[in-house]
Amino acid sequence: MNEQSLSNLIRSKTDIVDIIGERIPLVKKGKNFFGICPFHDDNNPSMSVSKEKQIYTCFTCHATGNVFKFLMDYEKMSFVEVLQYLGNRAGISTDGIGLSKSNTKYDKYYEMYDFSNKYYQNNLLSTAGIKAREYLKKRGIDKETIKQFQIGLSLPNSDDLAQFLTKKKYDIVDLNTLGLCTNNYDVYKDRIMFPLFDINGKVVGFSGRIYKDTKDNKYLNTKETPIFIKGEQLYNYHIARDNVRTAKYVIVMEGFMDVIRASTIGVYNAIALMGTALTKEQMKLIKRLSQNIVLCLDGDGPGQSAAYKIGEEFQKEGIEVKIVTLPNNDDPDTFILKEGKDKFLTYIEEAQNFNDYKINIMRSNVNFQSDIEKAKYVNDVLTELVNVNDEIRVEIILKKLAKEFDLGYNTLEKKFSSIKKDKPQEKLKLPPKTDIKRKNKYRQAIEQIVYYMLTNEWVISEVEKKHLLLPDDDLRIIVQEIIYYYKKYGVINIADFYTYLQEKKELIGSLDDILNSSYSEDVSKDILCLYFDVIKEYCRKMQISKIENKMSLEVDPLEQAKLADEIRRLRIGE
Repeated sequence: MNEQSLSNLIRSKTDIVDIIGERIPLVKKGKNFFGICPFHDDNNPSMSVSKEKQIYTCFTCHATGNVFKFLMDYEKMSFVEVLQYLGNRAGISTDGIGLSKSNTKYDKYYEMYDFSNKYYQNNLLSTAGIKAREYLKKRGIDKETIKQFQIGLSLPNSDDLAQFLTKKKYDIVDLNTLGLCTNNYDVYKDRIMFPLFDINGKVVGFSGRIYKDTKDNKYLNTKETPIFIKGEQLYNYHIARDNVRTAKYVIVMEGFMDVIRASTIGVYNAIALMGTALTKEQMKLIKRLSQNIVLCLDGDGPGQSAAYKIGEEFQKEGIEVKIVTLPNNDDPDTFILKEGKDKFLTYIEEAQNFNDYKINIMRSNVNFQSDIEKAKYVNDVLTELVNVNDEIRVEIILKKLAKEFDLGYNTLEKKFSSIKKDKPQEKLKLPPKTDIKRKNKYRQAIEQIVYYMLTNEWVISEVEKKHLLLPDDDLRIIVQEIIYYYKKYGVINIADFYTYLQEKKELIGSLDDILNSSYSEDVSKDILCLYFDVIKEYCRKMQISKIENKMSLEVDPLEQAKLADEIRRLRIGE
């Protein structure tokens, strides 16, 4: 079975509605399903998913494709990875097929990190790793956790890893570039090594922790490199992804040790920022995981300050996160070690809505002996309530304020309505502008013919009979590809043909444009003939124009006469 036949089989056993629906809530309207498009800042459902055609289209940003394309763009997976993932789901083996895989200039970088990671893991399991293993055991990190998170050990010598990789023919210059070496010597020496993964599970960096008494910094982290940009990574994303879908929410922590510790008590839906700052790219990744977000950062001042800032960033995106405030300035790692699973899960279950959290923060700074400060506090709370979309919660909080400060409920409600009315309306976020091609009558006709070739197989033979002249290279080639595909496989549909064209980037854009247009599903032979006539008329005009240009340059009267007669015959349809 070749790659196309395999992909067709896997695609036929996969429902795009199920795959997208596991990642984005979909609502059925008519024949199609609709949801928030993940490929632009979408607030209203603008992505349509067709169960019948097995494709998706966004009417705003024009993202289009089949189930393979969706997973490649959404999960940042290669085509081969998507094929293997869906093959496993469908119970179809992808082994031994010899799937083609596109090489990138970074492949060797990933290989270096993969070899380094295996090298460090082997060190930890060897006799050289006895003390490191004892340290991890004391820290509550068992063998299963070491294996799951691929924890390793760098040796004390200054060039062990450098020698190991250069013997495998890797360039020392690349090792320096990637942060594995500096000045041709190992960066990491005598540290427990925690691999840092990208969102697809590839090792792209390390964090090395000391485990002996030393004055060195506790952690030493990989510098930013071509494959490791800290602001674009989230620790444990590749593992948490599937677990978040089951749990229906994601826990965001500060450091990778918090995530590792959470896994030891069966909490697998946690990710880490690897710091307290949140970048736009990380926010997009988190939103893709789930709209239900629990921030469980460190319980100290900086951690709670970060929770406040991050909560506000999500609030601007229309998402109200929940906040966990751990006692005694504990981080999740320390808290779980001291208090255990049940108490930690209780804190997660009782996480505060961000608006309530903000109100409590406001309250902690108020001098309630001052009428001015009390009034300011009440006004601040009313302003914050504007962001709460639950009318029942708003009413509960207004009643609490009225009772606590002996104020009239109607007074508070009137003031709240005034603040809500005066709040400036946020401008609708629009996706980046795309170049819109102006389509003449001819282009529209041939695009519709292409569409009908993909949805009505009898149209293919009709087009073949006509031997149409198509001046537009992209459409001419797509028509040829459809005819070739149909002859080879004996059947055609949009979803599988999309896979067939995926490597031909110059054609995919034109196909996307066609699929984003609203064409009726069926076409009669009479209508098809009208489209053929439009194309013939356009081609005739193009030929006449070409001959007229040639005639204007011709000086021989006899040749001019021949060209004029040619134009005449074209005009009368000979």
